[in-house]
Amino acid sequence: MTSPLQISPRETLVMALHAVWAHRFRSGLTILGIVIGITTVVTVASLLTGLRQGIVDFFQEFGPDNIFVARVSGDPSGQNARPKELKRKPIRPEYASYLKSVVRSIDDVGISLFILPLPGSVPIAKVPGYESDNFFIAGATPNLYDISPRELQAGRIFSSDEAGRAQRVALLGSGIAEALFPAGDGLGRSLFVDGAEYTVVGIFAPAKGGFFGENGLDRQIVIPFQTARLRYPQSENFFLTAKARPGLRADALEEIRGALRKLRHTPRNEEDDFTLSTADSIIENFDRITGMIVLISIAISGLGLLVGGIGVMNIMLVSVTERTREIGVRKAVGARRRDIVLQFLSEAVTLTGAGGLVGIIFSILATLLLSVLFPSLRSRVPAWAVITGFSVSVAVGVFFGVWPAVTASRLDPVDALRYE
Repeated sequence: MTSPLQISPRETLVMALHAVWAHRFRSGLTILGIVIGITTVVTVASLLTGLRQGIVDFFQEFGPDNIFVARVSGDPSGQNARPKELKRKPIRPEYASYLKSVVRSIDDVGISLFILPLPGSVPIAKVPGYESDNFFIAGATPNLYDISPRELQAGRIFSSDEAGRAQRVALLGSGIAEALFPAGDGLGRSLFVDGAEYTVVGIFAPAKGGFFGENGLDRQIVIPFQTARLRYPQSENFFLTAKARPGLRADALEEIRGALRKLRHTPRNEEDDFTLSTADSIIENFDRITGMIVLISIAISGLGLLVGGIGVMNIMLVSVTERTREIGVRKAVGARRRDIVLQFLSEAVTLTGAGGLVGIIFSILATLLLSVLFPSLRSRVPAWAVITGFSVSVAVGVFFGVWPAVTASRLDPVDALRYE
């Protein structure tokens, strides 16, 4: 049973809530900085978590054992590449057969060719009644879809015979197929792409994952590799996909690097003049980039938390002054210093904890709103961000509430009772 001269933790919390509610407008302004700080961190974390999951899904579809060989890093088409990388020699399609013959830890190598439009030209894909310029063209060898299987919505992959004879057949991504054949009757139909006629032999199912909710594969028109070389002899954006044998991806990566350096006559003391990547390495690069974004958001929210914390300290010091006589009465009837510290510290934690809860609610609402406005932008509120946000807000209350609480506990009861 609690002594009459002591206050239970429950009563202390009730007193703290009453004190905060009695000055709710002032309290609301005080915790505004904390609300902004917590909202910023949790919202950014939610968006990045959803974006990362989309990218993980995107690259997992390419196969966990695959190794990608390109001239430049980033977009294999070469757009937005670093100037230094653009000076590199192109990757040649002949490398595929060379790698298969000398690298024992790989099973197969597929070839892609990314077609860039000529300067000043805008390729058009059209059928009677519909046309679109929102697509890109790629050539591919049939074995690429054995190495990186993709689900088909209808039809089939073009055959080795069709590819060897450079026939004009095409595979459509789900997005461009819907734009050109909204009735869903594209299979077997003819379409004109950049002035050439093709027959649709297959339509891919919607691709998984993507960047900012969009997967470029859904806007891709794929034609046989030899067809692409004949139609676009000026294009040299070749891209190789090597499938490592199970459990030998690390060995395959080093063997491919050694073989390409030898093939391209790269001096021993110079860095690679090509780019090797895997799904894991691309995701790691993304994590490094988003790590910087998180640090920036933490710095911004830290300013809000600092402002909020200083505001809490200021309001608690004002509260101590306003309630000096109350403190004197409590001490006169036997309240100990730690009772006074606990009371005022509870008020500070209640203030900042309320700010953290409001910030979390705002961030969840903001995330849901973005999901409604931009359905393709996946976002998910991670549990760790909610727990961390609330914990930090409580910690701010403890840190900035200690001084006012200790100040209140040190008041002399006689002087406090005389205070008017």
